[in-house]
Amino acid sequence: MKSIRFLFYFFITSFLIQGQDQLSNRIKIDGVSSVVGDYVILDSDIDKAMLEMESQGINTKGVSKCQLLGKLMEDKLYAHNAIQDSLEISVEEVYSTVDQIIDNFTRQLGSIEKVLEFYNKEDEASFRQDIFEINKIQKLSSMMQAKIIENVEVTPEEVRMFFESIPKIDLPIFGTELEISQIVLEPEVSGDEKERIISQLRIFKEDVLERGASFGSKAILYSQDPGSRATGGKYTLNRKRPQMVKEFRDEAFSLEEGEISEPFKTDFGWHILMVDKIRGQEVDVRHILLTPRIEPPQLTEAKNKLDTIRKRIIDKEITFKNAALAFSSEKETKFNGGVLINPQTGDTRFELTNLDPVLFSQIRSLDDNEISAPLIDEDRSGLKKYKILMVSNRFDEHKADYSLDYVRIKSLALKEKQLNKIQDWMKDKIENTYIYLNKSKRNCNFINNWVKL
Repeated sequence: MKSIRFLFYFFITSFLIQGQDQLSNRIKIDGVSSVVGDYVILDSDIDKAMLEMESQGINTKGVSKCQLLGKLMEDKLYAHNAIQDSLEISVEEVYSTVDQIIDNFTRQLGSIEKVLEFYNKEDEASFRQDIFEINKIQKLSSMMQAKIIENVEVTPEEVRMFFESIPKIDLPIFGTELEISQIVLEPEVSGDEKERIISQLRIFKEDVLERGASFGSKAILYSQDPGSRATGGKYTLNRKRPQMVKEFRDEAFSLEEGEISEPFKTDFGWHILMVDKIRGQEVDVRHILLTPRIEPPQLTEAKNKLDTIRKRIIDKEITFKNAALAFSSEKETKFNGGVLINPQTGDTRFELTNLDPVLFSQIRSLDDNEISAPLIDEDRSGLKKYKILMVSNRFDEHKADYSLDYVRIKSLALKEKQLNKIQDWMKDKIENTYIYLNKSKRNCNFINNWVKL
């Protein structure tokens, strides 16, 4: 049985079509290209999407309006069902993203007036609203897609069947890959500096709890985390998808809504953390990060110590693996011999052509098992450390091998299963969601079957 909403949309759309046919000989209704659930897509939205791609330097040659319309309809379908499933977004976070986008535009073009002129907008308020709606849809769309595939997993048997289903002639070629190991030394932080930071964080906490200050405003003004400072220190964590370092997660999931942690330390510095909202498996948190000031003598001491460790490894007094375990300050790598984990794949290999430019510049002149001189390393928060690097293994370009490349093959198998899950979801939702498509767009060669008979 059709829902009341479906019948309402059907009546309104039919009424508009009939009236428009009678008055203007089948001219399109107010430029409406499509309706998906609660969302209307205008012809002008397609033109805006094309302009947006061009403004970002994306090559639009060969991109048709039909393809853009199909993408817009997909986004609207995701967003519509995200709302039906009661997925919540932070309006404050979206507005913060809008601020960042407009700030970037203003820096590029010189003034807000030039930005409005470039995008043919009459005033800043309407321009901000347009960007807000675009980012709201994108956020809802990505949240819905994440929900669809959050429980998708592959078994070893599925990985094997996936690999065996690939014709030998079509097996992927994996480029040259490296395993890279490192030993990191953090300079010692003086007791006075540690007390200064902890005291400052406790003052921030008191300001919020006792004097009504805004935690988000404090983060914007004082936090040294560039990844969250602009959004008031905000992150969304999911219990099923580990993010951030363990100490951060442990604090986030141990607090109640509105509660603020005591100062705690991670590899990035010292933090305080407040829980904004708990939504089932997801937790919205805010944090303030302060990194300690490191004086030149402390840096020199760390460099000299790392020089001594390097010489002991070269002289074979100790292996790189054991030296990492004994001396490295980096918890993520010290217990596996200093071997770096590729954040994109989850394994220990880095494809040479996709290597981070900074890391590539640091290891490109190293022979296998050669150890670099101590290198200064500064993370995004400004914390300075010293490290030594070694190319501990090399895999030359080769066709995919089940035993050698299991982790990579598993990743490909998982992506295929996720894609199939999304396609099944899309087919079901298209069938059960109200969709109107203008007659002029029904000849488009869409990936999905939007034209329902």
